[in-house]
Amino acid sequence: MIEQIFPLARGPERTVEKVIQDDNLDYIHMLFNKDEGLPVHYSNSNVYMTVLQGTLTIGLNDQEDHHYLAHTLLQIPYKVKMNVRNTHDEVLELLVIKAPAPKNYPV
Repeated sequence: MIEQIFPLARGPERTVEKVIQDDNLDYIHMLFNKDEGLPVHYSNSNVYMTVLQGTLTIGLNDQEDHHYLAHTLLQIPYKVKMNVRNTHDEVLELLVIKAPAPKNYPV
């Protein structure tokens, strides 16, 4: 086989799985139930965040929270303060791609 296969979690438990981390990118799959999310942090690369299921609540830098429905792709630049969470009843499923890989950015 030429291709590599990476099965993704199906939930319903909170999941942050770093599926691929190589020299090119980080590929992260996330599942959050209501009132779950990530600690507030700064993006350590260019972030491409796809809402696969549910509704994403996200605050970037000092702007008000925004809500994004499934089938939405967000592009978030390097060094942006991020508050990523699920404030809705339906499970939130995200696919996050960081490119280039964070290790290629200066600290």
